[in-house]
Amino acid sequence: MRLRGQQPKVHRRSDGADSYWYFRYWRDELLPNGLIQTTREVHRIGPVQGAGALTVNQAEAERDQFMEQLAATPLREAPVVVPTENPGATLFGTLAELWEWDYVEAIVGGKPLVAASTKGKYRNHLHKHILPRWAGTRIGNFRAKDVLDWLQKESGSWYMMTDLRNIMSGIFTKAQEWELLPDTFANPIARVKLPKKWQVYEKRILNEEETVRVLARIEDPHRLVCEICVATGARISEVTGLQLKHVNLEKAFIRIEQRHWRGDIDAPKSERSKRTLTVGSLAERLENWIRTLSQNTPEAWLFPQPNPEKPMWDSGVRATLKRAARLEKCDFPGFGLHSLRRANITWRQEVGASSIEASRIAGHASTKMTEQYTVVQLNRQQELTRRIQERLAAAATQVRKADVVIAARGLCPPIQKDLALTPLRSHECDPERSNTMPKKLNGKNRKPKKAKPVIQVREGSKKAEIIVLLRRRTGVTLQELMTTTGWQAHSVRGFISAAVGKKMGLHVDSSKREDGQRVYRIA
Repeated sequence: MRLRGQQPKVHRRSDGADSYWYFRYWRDELLPNGLIQTTREVHRIGPVQGAGALTVNQAEAERDQFMEQLAATPLREAPVVVPTENPGATLFGTLAELWEWDYVEAIVGGKPLVAASTKGKYRNHLHKHILPRWAGTRIGNFRAKDVLDWLQKESGSWYMMTDLRNIMSGIFTKAQEWELLPDTFANPIARVKLPKKWQVYEKRILNEEETVRVLARIEDPHRLVCEICVATGARISEVTGLQLKHVNLEKAFIRIEQRHWRGDIDAPKSERSKRTLTVGSLAERLENWIRTLSQNTPEAWLFPQPNPEKPMWDSGVRATLKRAARLEKCDFPGFGLHSLRRANITWRQEVGASSIEASRIAGHASTKMTEQYTVVQLNRQQELTRRIQERLAAAATQVRKADVVIAARGLCPPIQKDLALTPLRSHECDPERSNTMPKKLNGKNRKPKKAKPVIQVREGSKKAEIIVLLRRRTGVTLQELMTTTGWQAHSVRGFISAAVGKKMGLHVDSSKREDGQRVYRIA
């Protein structure tokens, strides 16, 4: 087993008069107990200035050479084998090691199996929380109560607790998928039931006035990034991953086809995240911003770094937004760029969008996730309450006697217990209703039915063509009607039933020929 594939970024550091190039990397060490210990290391490359100074390209070449030598030596010569006769004696750290190297760090066809952001989360949770506690535990000794107690003590939020549990459960699931564990081996983490979900930060968004004041304190390009987030509901990683080829100024929309996370360009979070978003009045702002860019090729970044070959990082935007909120005294715990996305989803539904529309525009996998993002604000509640009260007030003006809503039940004669219950007509227990009930008209007193108006068929119209075909002695098939009108099958059938049958009062026979074709004919 070889070391993980890494290509860390080269940084410049100045310690007083000393200035040098360096980079951070992960160092994996095989322990005597068979487990792998991973630590974060810093490697100094060389000086930035003075004697023997290195350029950026030279420093990156030195980094590549160091990483090649580091990855050349395998950590373990023989593969890890789980004993089939007693799988419960296997250390959890052994399964975790296989899961990390063969799944999280795996690259197939030049592409990683796990996105860079997810890989970073898995690696952090595995080495900082899970392995220090459970690496030396035999999988047969796992108990749900012990795992739950540890989760509640280790986690700072319900979401972190869920992530830790899911990673541990996924390690067991992969081991069974790879036939390292038998199917009869019960996943011990499946018995761990988490407590009721709780929120660390209050679900809150800024109102429209506060949002405008905060954005007014931000300069471009950070302001334009924030305006796109709040207007479209796009994630910050999707906005920083935009290239000029993804922007259509003529039709005022952007296409979300990739995302940028800490220098990594990858596909969006899910398939639903690949979508087209309208920018409305921001099209003019985008056009003016694109004119200022040094590169205008389709592959150029919409929001580049000072080095136009690389996209902007989101850290600067986050810091600028947070600082502006503090200056406007609108800041609160948990406020950030994701709050703008939450505001967009909330406001979109307040102006009339359905939950399905809001979910599709946000790129959520389901409306359940959209529900978690939606905040029902007090001003929205007041508006809805006022509308109900206005409807009640309008109804009250239509009632002449506001204190009489339902006829008094005392007007109905009491039922004697001695008599058998006989069915009563609806007007016999309500004198007021009986006086208003119209008498049934029979014979000569019955009002004649109104004759149906003659429906005019315009010559040369599709309706006229259909009537001519239906009047043929041999009738007409469904396929012939579809070819003549250019309609779908359901539209043809609906027209025959509604327009010809009901409105025109014509009886249309429907039958099947020997060849299976459906034939329609006016009888």
